[in-house]
Formats: sequence, C-alpha cells, structure tokens
Amino acid sequence: MATLFKDVYIVDGSREKAERVHLLVSKGRIAEIIDAGKTPPSADKIVSGRGKMAVIPGFVNAHTHAAMTLLRGLGEEAPLMEWLQNKIWPVEEKLTPDYIYWGTLSAMLEMLATGTTCFADMYFEMERVADAVLGAGMKAALCRGITAGEPGKIERSLKNNLELAEKYHGREGLITIQIGPHAPYTVPFDDMRKVSEAAKSHGLGVHFHFLETKGELDNLGVDPVKYLHDTGLLDVPYLTLAHAVYLDPKAELPGNVVLIHNPCSNLKLGSGIMPLPEWLERGFPVALGTDGASSNNQLDMWGEMRTAVLLHKGANMNPVCVTALDVLRMATYEGARAYGFSQKGMIREGWFADLVLVNLDKPHYIGVNEENLAAYLVYAGSSADVAGTMVNGKWLYRNGEYPTLDREEIMQKAREAREAITK
Repeated sequence: MATLFKDVYIVDGSREKAERVHLLVSKGRIAEIIDAGKTPPSADKIVSGRGKMAVIPGFVNAHTHAAMTLLRGLGEEAPLMEWLQNKIWPVEEKLTPDYIYWGTLSAMLEMLATGTTCFADMYFEMERVADAVLGAGMKAALCRGITAGEPGKIERSLKNNLELAEKYHGREGLITIQIGPHAPYTVPFDDMRKVSEAAKSHGLGVHFHFLETKGELDNLGVDPVKYLHDTGLLDVPYLTLAHAVYLDPKAELPGNVVLIHNPCSNLKLGSGIMPLPEWLERGFPVALGTDGASSNNQLDMWGEMRTAVLLHKGANMNPVCVTALDVLRMATYEGARAYGFSQKGMIREGWFADLVLVNLDKPHYIGVNEENLAAYLVYAGSSADVAGTMVNGKWLYRNGEYPTLDREEIMQKAREAREAITK
C-alpha cells in the first residue's frame, strides 16, 4: 500500500534548506520525491499537507534504558553514584521480566508520540524488550547490561547477550544487537577484555557508558584512549560511548567509534557538559540520546535537541558553535548509523520510510519557509507538533492513536508494575 504526502515540506540534517514536495512512500521506503508544483503520483492513501505539514526523519534515541520509565521520579536531586547506589539499584532488584516488558512498552508509547522511531536500549531481560519491539513494529538497538558481581556473573551475562544476538540480531530489519558492558566502574579490566573478544569474534558492536562523571575519569587510572585500546574496545566492529563528558576532544579515536551526547541527563545529575563543539569541529560523529526516564526525566528528543543546541551556545559564548542542522542530524542519521541501521535518518529516495509528520499549522510556525524550517523545528517546535510517526512506511502513531499497541492495557500494566517495585 502506497501513501502520498502531498504538498509537504521536507528537511533533514543534510539539507541547508527545506523543500516543498510530494513524497511517495511504498513498500516501506521513500519511493519518490517530486516538486510540489508538479502533478503528484497516485497512491492508496493521501496525507494532504497544503504546505502546512513537514515530514522529517524519525528520531533515533541513541542511549536510553526504556523500562526505567517505571523508576521515573525516584532519587531526585542526587549525584550519579548516590542516585544509582541508594535509589536505583535497590529498586531494580525487584524488576521482573514482565515488569520490564510493560515498562518498555510504556516508554514506546512516549517515544512514538514524540517522533522517535528507533531507540538504543541497555537493560535487563532483553528478550522481553525485543518481543515488545517486534510486536509494535518499532526499531531498536538492544544490549544486555553487563556488570560484575559474584563469581561467574560476567560470564553468564555475556552468554545471555550472545544468545540475544543469535536470536534477534537483524530480525525483521527492526533490531540490531550490541554487547553492553555497563561502565569501567562496574566491569573490571580483565572482564572488559572478555567482552571485547566476544564482540570481535561474533561481529557485534559494543554500547558502553564512558566518562560520564569527573570521578570516573579520576578513578580510571590510565589515559582514557589507552584504556579503550588496552581493553580491546577500539578493535570491536563498532563502539558507542554514551556520555563521554570527560573524554578529551583532541583524543585520537578510530572511525568505528561514535559518541552519544545526553545533555539533559548530564545536567540533571550535575555530571558536567560534553565538549560537543570541539567534536563537531573535528567532524567526529556524535549522536543524541535522552538516557533513562529516571535521570532525564523525559524521553523527548525535541527537548534534547533544543537543550543541546542552546547549552553549548551559552557555555561557549558562541551562537554558531552548534547549529540546528547539527542537532537534527545527531538526533536522526548519526544515531541510526551508530547502531548499524543503514538507509535511515535522511529524506532520500530508496531510504526507509521512518518518518515523522509535523503539524506546522500553529502560531509558533508563522513565518516558516524553506530557508528557516530546520531552525523553527529545533528552536520553536516541540513534541506537541507530532501528528504521526511512521516506521517502514507503517503508522505506529497517528493523531493520538497507536495502531499496533493497546494504550490502555499498557498504561494499566505499567501502573501495576510501578506500584509493585516501589512498595
């Protein structure tokens, strides 16, 4: 079934200016893009934009812990380690596979309504997370969070992560699997080498918290790049470093590394500010993520884009050091590329139709045009403007409805899970 977006604006992180076009979606991909002044192609379904709608690439939340929606609001106003050790980890011990399943679905309701089409998730019971993703038709990059503990725990967790990859990697084109060592302070050096060897031998990437706080840098004991080299992490097929707040932007890193900026979480936990402008000036790939809902507390990529672009302008006293196009690209294409999703994150013929329909018929879009659309979206837009979210040409969210999800059941089950773990 083909869907025609008739007379809409399109923009992505590679376009200096928007275009007014007819956009045809067919067989899960963007089939045709033609000037809005020409006769539109035929289609089974027509979304009439009348120049008052925009189509943008679906957001990729490049670092989160989806089921932590169940932990939202716990341990507020605390630094990272105090928050983790005193508030989060004790409650996480009460999580069951079913609770994580419903918590993940609750997160997906939130993400789809705000334009996210794909998320990178590190947590527990990831088989249940994968089942939720497949049932909804969303895309996800999944890894089992690996931490040390009693003898044999690392080996069991690593085995679980590899079994996850064997069962789900590449499933239906919706899922990629990474190996997920939590952080240097929870995975000893020798165990991190085991992780790297497993990733290399199975052709998998690694998703990893790295240098989120100054204390983590102080306790690392060696130069961060030397640590990554000596643990073998730089040799894995691809490596995503979540946070990287205290990674020197002059560091020499290979092309298989992508950094994940999480500005709202880093600010809320008082962790610091990643030197994003310096990385972008080098042309180094940086994607954007929210982190979990218990440290952000939103899963809203619109808020993350606006925070990122304003934060660095102010902190650097430079209004052009990070641009609207920079953060739009970070929130879409860079996240997709980081986790092995090809032909996703740009509005191009032949690419996957992972798209967000944005309603421009609102007071805060008065004056919008081809020249300024990206800036309007980032500085004036919000998730309230999302009229629909599409993955592989299929609506997963449209005008408040979820065609593939039972909103009421998910909300009820998530409430029950929250009550159970906070008793």
